[in-house]
Amino acid sequence: MKKPTNRVKASNRKAFSSAFLLLLISISAKAQDGLAGIAEADRQVRSYFAAGTSLMYAIGAILGLIGAVKVYQKWNAGDPDTGKVAAAWFGSCVFLVVVATVIQSFFGV
Repeated sequence: MKKPTNRVKASNRKAFSSAFLLLLISISAKAQDGLAGIAEADRQVRSYFAAGTSLMYAIGAILGLIGAVKVYQKWNAGDPDTGKVAAAWFGSCVFLVVVATVIQSFFGV
């Protein structure tokens, strides 16, 4: 029977010391309470909501201006489907405002 070489012994020592170190770390680790983590996530999401709502309103205003220019161009060109394009742009702007308001009231933010 062969004797284990120094490499095998060193490998076994490294594996044992790594496992022992991981065991010590896992025993000494302290996990955060689950409810505290959920409450912290809720607080962070609520803190960003006002900025997100303002961003939605700003995007709606920009889309409204772009839509107004496009509708004006079609109207000046005498395009027959100007009303359809105007309704589509106006509807998208109204949708953004309504979504921001509904989410805000639904979640009570």
